[in-house]
Amino acid sequence: MSASVKVLGISGSLRRNSYNTAALRAAQELAPSEMRIEMADLSAIPLYNQDEQDRQVPESVARLTAQVQAADAILFATPEYNYSVPGVLKNAIDWVSRAKPQPFAGKPAAVMGASPGALGTGRAQYHLRQIGVFLDLHFLNKPEIMIASAHERFDAQGKLTHETTREYLGKLLLALQDWTHFLQRGKSA
Repeated sequence: MSASVKVLGISGSLRRNSYNTAALRAAQELAPSEMRIEMADLSAIPLYNQDEQDRQVPESVARLTAQVQAADAILFATPEYNYSVPGVLKNAIDWVSRAKPQPFAGKPAAVMGASPGALGTGRAQYHLRQIGVFLDLHFLNKPEIMIASAHERFDAQGKLTHETTREYLGKLLLALQDWTHFLQRGKSA
């Protein structure tokens, strides 16, 4: 039996009926038995302001930073706004990245996204991967999960009902678990 993997799920959407948050809930449901997925809440994170950081890091930011530090891996679910990541996600990343030591550094990560559009957040995911280079995140390359036509793949309660997407998401979670174990072995060697 492999060691337990603690994953932090971060949705880049604040919308109550977000497909991306629903995708993270589906990930919690489909996670391998050795994986636990905790959800981050970005709703109280203020806009990044160095003056505010210098005075005192807001509690919501300190909580998110602690969650990132405690996680073995990160699972992002990002919508696509104007061909890129939404401001709320970038802002949260900017806040957390200012902590010392930088909490994202060396963490395994995976990304997925859901959109009613035809491309399923592909451009936003690639931008997030670019941001991850500076953060020293170690993104899993495959499988890629770009949930297009999300309004047809989730039911009215936000449950992921599209079986093929559920299968791919299960494969992503197994690959993230394996990737996390691989990187952890490398650190201990």
